[in-house]
Amino acid sequence: MTTVEAKLEAARADLAERDGVLIAFSGGVDSSVVAALAHDALGENAVACTARSETLPEAELEDARRVAEEIGIRHEIVAFSELESDAFVENDDDRCYHCRTMRLGEMLETAREFDIETVCDGTNADDPGAGHRPGLQAVDELEVHSPLLAHDISKGEVRAIAERYGLSVADKPSMACLSSRIPTGLEVTEERLTRVERAEALLRQWGFDQFRVRDHDGLARIEVAPDELERALQVEFVETVRDELEGLGFDHVTLDLHGYRTGSVSPATDTADSEDDSATDEPLVDDVFAAESQTDD
Repeated sequence: MTTVEAKLEAARADLAERDGVLIAFSGGVDSSVVAALAHDALGENAVACTARSETLPEAELEDARRVAEEIGIRHEIVAFSELESDAFVENDDDRCYHCRTMRLGEMLETAREFDIETVCDGTNADDPGAGHRPGLQAVDELEVHSPLLAHDISKGEVRAIAERYGLSVADKPSMACLSSRIPTGLEVTEERLTRVERAEALLRQWGFDQFRVRDHDGLARIEVAPDELERALQVEFVETVRDELEGLGFDHVTLDLHGYRTGSVSPATDTADSEDDSATDEPLVDDVFAAESQTDD
């Protein structure tokens, strides 16, 4: 038995000992592997639950529905709004803590309704070492069980297990919530979230795989994976995306020649959450406009 197989069996046995579990389910590879393990171990006593809010792209919700059906697990969708929280809207260094607290709170309430004692999430063994991770504090405070972390399953091993289960998301890039596209310190609003979602839907239609559209208070900064930069520089794409994004309400549209970087609008004290995209890298919103302020036009 390989190391990955041994860890898989240990995690599945852990879940099988429980009367039932509810999985905080985004449809990303981490939560999908936990859902597959739980369904394998508990059958109908395992429930995947997705929290729908303004920060969840509609395409990701559809992905979650599809993957849950692929696994065969019962799938519940609950709705809430992070924008009702002033602490979240403020968008400080702990935005992810406030978001995760609310999101997991919805999971715990749903679990109680189903008479389920255990709520699980997809935190993996690589996550705690990734720097400032306010979202993990919420997981700890709410006593949510993280079977991948508990059995030392790394991100690479998560993907290997996903392949063993035949999950279509085995190679899916991490997709953070839409608020990660807004620079720390700039308020999270429904208007900003909506135009980011629509802008990224356009890039998805053009066939880009790994990308972000960062909203610097009306300036759209497009990031695509380095191996896709050449395609993003094609005149047809440039003209189309410029016109479409201006139509969505962006005042300026730019392409970041550094390419896609996780968390490039977050403080230098942050690093990446696996499906949360809070990471280190500049610039902050002030840096983006600094060069403009030095010109006459």
